[in-house]
Amino acid sequence: MKKLLAICLIMAGFVFGLSAQGIYDIRVKDASGKEVPMSDYKGNVLLIVNTATRCGFTPQYEELEALYKDYQGQGLEILDFPCNQFGGQAPGSIQEIHQFCTANYDIQFPQFDKIEVNGANESALYTYLKKQKGFAGFNLADKRGKFMDEMLRKKDADYDKNPDIKWNFTKFLVSRDGQVVKRYEPTEKIDAIEADIKEQLKRK
Repeated sequence: MKKLLAICLIMAGFVFGLSAQGIYDIRVKDASGKEVPMSDYKGNVLLIVNTATRCGFTPQYEELEALYKDYQGQGLEILDFPCNQFGGQAPGSIQEIHQFCTANYDIQFPQFDKIEVNGANESALYTYLKKQKGFAGFNLADKRGKFMDEMLRKKDADYDKNPDIKWNFTKFLVSRDGQVVKRYEPTEKIDAIEADIKEQLKRK
């Protein structure tokens, strides 16, 4: 009986440990394949984004780099995770992607290895992010939001019923203490994201 109780306690501790996992317990791979603990970014405000180089939203790289230049010195880090799951719009190796991004947008923020953000092989980081902030819908009053909703609904009438990433350039804002405070769909205007970043940067 005592042995059984001990096993139950161990298992309960294991399950609790999993459920208590935070963003800083996760490791990701950089562009060279080296594992990087997310705890390296503790104390920074993070904007985490899944990107693609052949997407209608690809010019957002320019907006992201402008944000980085303006706020990196105050504690902002933008973490770029290329993903080829949406329309095959991030083809090529991570080295080719990085070359494209530096040549066309002169990005200086960290770019990581290509990942999957949905499905059986999704990154543990995105499993965590989606659990914290699910899909809340596109702004249908916005022309681009309406277009995205109509396009995705044609493929899956219930696409909005799950927390999956819907397209390239979805973004998550993470506070200095590791809380996922907001999720932005790719149609969200950069001005709104910038305002939220500035608010988070004020918080020490």
